[in-house]
Amino acid sequence: MAEPGCAGRIHLGPADAFGDRALVPVTVGRRSLLLVRDGERIVATERACPHEGADLSLGRCGGGRLHCPRHLASFNLRDGSVSPGWSFRPLRLFAVEVAPDGLWLTLG
Repeated sequence: MAEPGCAGRIHLGPADAFGDRALVPVTVGRRSLLLVRDGERIVATERACPHEGADLSLGRCGGGRLHCPRHLASFNLRDGSVSPGWSFRPLRLFAVEVAPDGLWLTLG
């Protein structure tokens, strides 16, 4: 397992950590991240909206997009791009692998 906060593969816990939730906040090293389940797909994102830092764990997920709870902006969960009409950087995304021994995050 990689050291927290460093590049590498980090075990996050069991694959059933979501329960019935779509958004699960986690801390990896000093990074505040958000695990997002959209259908069968799981991805990790930075937890703070790149616009004004809103806590995205208070948002909602649907149709392949993560919606900011403070603004009308939403982010594509495939590439992090922001919805039309907004001019700030994309949301940072991190790969999550669902394996027999749980969820694995890839940083780097």
